[in-house]
Amino acid sequence: MNSLIENITAIQMESPVDKIIGQLKQLITSGQLKPNDRLPAERVLSEKFGVGRGYIREAILKLEFYGLLKTNPQSGTYVAGLSINVIDSIISDIIKFNKDDFNALLEARYHLELNAVKLAAERRTAEDLVEIKRALELYEQKINTSATAVEEDMLFHVKIAKASKNSVIESMILILIPDLIKNIVETKICGENRGKTAIPEHREILNAIELQDVNLAEKAMAGHLNEIWQISKAGFATEKIIKEIKG
Repeated sequence: MNSLIENITAIQMESPVDKIIGQLKQLITSGQLKPNDRLPAERVLSEKFGVGRGYIREAILKLEFYGLLKTNPQSGTYVAGLSINVIDSIISDIIKFNKDDFNALLEARYHLELNAVKLAAERRTAEDLVEIKRALELYEQKINTSATAVEEDMLFHVKIAKASKNSVIESMILILIPDLIKNIVETKICGENRGKTAIPEHREILNAIELQDVNLAEKAMAGHLNEIWQISKAGFATEKIIKEIKG
């Protein structure tokens, strides 16, 4: 009986934003919304979903960082390019069904994020810093309500990638990060309290970027990713690499 009770987990209630994101992402990845299709007006979406416009705005903002939507202030919000959608769908399948490829994606994320954070520390602008700080605030607010913060976590990392001023790194992270973080949270490979323990790590990364200290930024990001590497058992020599960076 005790073992049975231990296997019961708390039900996670989806927020209105999460439900909107889920439906829109499904429409995009299924092809019902095709590349360059324009989304209905914010008012129409609000009425259709039965929620306030604020929820619609937040959902659209987050989906932009998934690489699934792009907004033109003059003409509206559109579905992004086909290549991102196709790869997004492929990666979702890989993460779900193939452990070896999932570990390979973790390795790719590790190297991409280290390079992104180093470049961000070197090249970030004052505007970039404001956006990274805001992303971290959103993450902390969500975590402090005892809710999961998958999109907010992803947003923080994407803002860092944007600050790198390297469009290739930014695009790759846009493709990899969303489903990787989602899978890590769902499988709980880092433990149920990972969201809270990541807060000081995120702050260290932000501080290093603000100071424009490239070495400190790299070490902070390596430390942030360390637990994932230790638990994943990927078969790569990643733990050694991280220790060498921490030096």
